[in-house]
Amino acid sequence: MSISIFGFQALWSPYFFVATVLVGIGYFLITIKYRKRFSESVPLTKGQASYFLSGIILLYVIKGSPIDLMGHLMFYAHMIQMAVLCLIIPQFFILGIPPWLWRTLLNKRVFRKAFSILSKPVVALIMFNGIFSIYHIPLVFDFIKTDMWLHAGYTSLLFILSIFFWWPLINKLEDQHTLSGLKKVGYIFAGGALLLPACALIIFSDVPMYATFSDPNAWAKALELCVPGTTLAGLTLSGPEVFSSMSLIYDQQLGGIIMKIIQELVYGVVLARVFFSWYRKEQEETEVEKQHRLNPQTIE
Repeated sequence: MSISIFGFQALWSPYFFVATVLVGIGYFLITIKYRKRFSESVPLTKGQASYFLSGIILLYVIKGSPIDLMGHLMFYAHMIQMAVLCLIIPQFFILGIPPWLWRTLLNKRVFRKAFSILSKPVVALIMFNGIFSIYHIPLVFDFIKTDMWLHAGYTSLLFILSIFFWWPLINKLEDQHTLSGLKKVGYIFAGGALLLPACALIIFSDVPMYATFSDPNAWAKALELCVPGTTLAGLTLSGPEVFSSMSLIYDQQLGGIIMKIIQELVYGVVLARVFFSWYRKEQEETEVEKQHRLNPQTIE
């Protein structure tokens, strides 16, 4: 059966589309048209604009396109959502927002206090991975997945914590670099280790864990989060199996595997960037020392 039966609103989330467009317009108004109202501002670079636009587009794709609806029908689609939302999009936003704008936000007392606590590496590491793992405990997952406000709130909290998780690794503010090259490596490995139990529980379970994907009543209630009630009332559906030939247990295991694979790929890319950045810095310092030995007067 095709997911088109749920209608245009459920498939393309027009209200969310408008919201993402408004955020994008606000970004360019602040960073270009009204930039000179901020004393420390500098012109927006193409790289920063590209990062932010990529983040906005990806956010709509996973939360506003048919992928969001599929996330309520198939568990593996939900895990793709979670991986992109928490592991990829935050990096685009951190790099896409200019450093001068981050400084402007951090000069505000409320933001400064939150960042000073939540961006500490140990706190960020434990909070993000802990909240992510708790979310995928079956009892918690099914409870949140069937309440619109709880689902929206918990997902938003998880996204915010994912920004703090990535902040010590990739932010461009000189006074915010809290980890050296070697510590960044350890941080990445710790992140992978802390997420492993949740993924392993999902992958190696031999029974469907989540009622919102296995129980027709709970599944139908979860669908109400993205499908208008009037549309659902006119449909007769027995459960998610009508949209996929994959068994519930295989769908669940595939979701855990996909999450772990995406995590390893993203962490691998970040690890490579950390390594090459550390290598270039070492080479530059070696070159400076070499020049100093050859020409000590040039350093004076």
